[in-house]
Amino acid sequence: MTDDIEGIPARLSRVRETIDDACVRAGRARGSVLLVAVSKGKPAEAIRAAYAAGQRDFGENYVQELEAKAEALRDLLGLRWHAIGRLQRNKAKQVVRLARVIHAVDREELATELGRRASALGVHLDALIEVNISGEASKGGCAPGALSGLLAAMRRTAGLRVMGLMTMPPASDDPEAERPVFAALSALREELGGASALPELSMGMTHDYAIAVEEGATMVRVGTAIFGAR
Repeated sequence: MTDDIEGIPARLSRVRETIDDACVRAGRARGSVLLVAVSKGKPAEAIRAAYAAGQRDFGENYVQELEAKAEALRDLLGLRWHAIGRLQRNKAKQVVRLARVIHAVDREELATELGRRASALGVHLDALIEVNISGEASKGGCAPGALSGLLAAMRRTAGLRVMGLMTMPPASDDPEAERPVFAALSALREELGGASALPELSMGMTHDYAIAVEEGATMVRVGTAIFGAR
């Protein structure tokens, strides 16, 4: 574990370079993609090492783990938590108190509860709609055909700012096989008004984030390439 933590600054630097290189290939500005370091299953000390190397945005899948780490790391000024996993309504109160961005809103009932909890705290929560592009039954996310309706409902929900879309492609050993999913999410955004209406596209993880950037990702969620294997 010590070796993994000591290697975090170098791995983080390589990930940032890979993102910037992908931006250049896509004709985009370096630094135009937000890196969310996915710290699921990793100790607070690993997050501290990434923070010391300049990382500020961290993603957690599970609310209980997020709560524990937020408490342990409350001294780190400017650290921003992203809730990136599938979320149950009964966890809305906890997650709104801790996270600034929710990546996986996939139904109106959840959005309503998040908005209610955010309003009660006097905050505005940035939210992304998860879209199940591939139609996999095992994955969360709204169907593409239901997206416009969910988007309209969320825009009417006090306490929420709808910032964009998120997706997870089917698992594949070939990252290129996932390019059509990323391209489809980008196309959906264009149908809904483009980047001016929905500025964020959260897509891409350790094995495919460079391709996601080439297809328009503005946020990538990278864990193993930074923190090492779980």
